[in-house]
Amino acid sequence: MAITVFALARIRNLYAVVMLGSIFSLLAAAMFVILDAVDVAFTEAAVGAGIATILTLGTISLTTSREKTQHRMKILPLGVVILTGIALIYGTLDLSHYGDPKAPAHQHVAPVYLKEAPTKTGMPNVVTSVLASYRGYDTLGEVTVIFTAGVGVILLLGNWRRRSRKDDNA
Repeated sequence: MAITVFALARIRNLYAVVMLGSIFSLLAAAMFVILDAVDVAFTEAAVGAGIATILTLGTISLTTSREKTQHRMKILPLGVVILTGIALIYGTLDLSHYGDPKAPAHQHVAPVYLKEAPTKTGMPNVVTSVLASYRGYDTLGEVTVIFTAGVGVILLLGNWRRRSRKDDNA
C-alpha cells in the first residue's frame, strides 16, 4: 500500500492515478478481510474501487488526462498535511492495544451484543444483526446520504441540462 501511495504522488497522468487509487482500495479491502472485517472490506471494494473509480474516470473523460504542472512548490498545503498527520498520530498514543480484551470498547455493549444478538434479532451473524437491527436507523441514514450523493453526482455530470435546452428550441 505504501508503494502505491508513493507512486500516486509521483505520477502526473490522471488515468494512471485513478487506476492506482483503485488498486489502493482493493489492497485496503484485502487488509480488512485479513483483519476479519468482511463488511468493511465489501464496502471498501464496492465504493472505493468500484463507484469511485467509475465516477473519476467519467470526470477525466470530461476534462484532460494530464495534470497541470506548477513550477513552484507550495509550502502551506504541505505544512497543513504534516501538522494534521502529527495531530492524528498524537491522538492515537493513548488508544488501547489492538485486540486487547480489556479495552473500553469491549467492556460496554460488545458483550451484550455477542451474547444476546442472535436470539433477540434471529440473525446468526453478529455484525449483520448489529447493522440491521441495533443500528438500523443509522444504517438507513448512511444509505440515504450515499444515495443523495450519487444523485448529486449524476446531476452534476449528466447532460440533462443540454438535452432539455435542445428540446425547448426544437
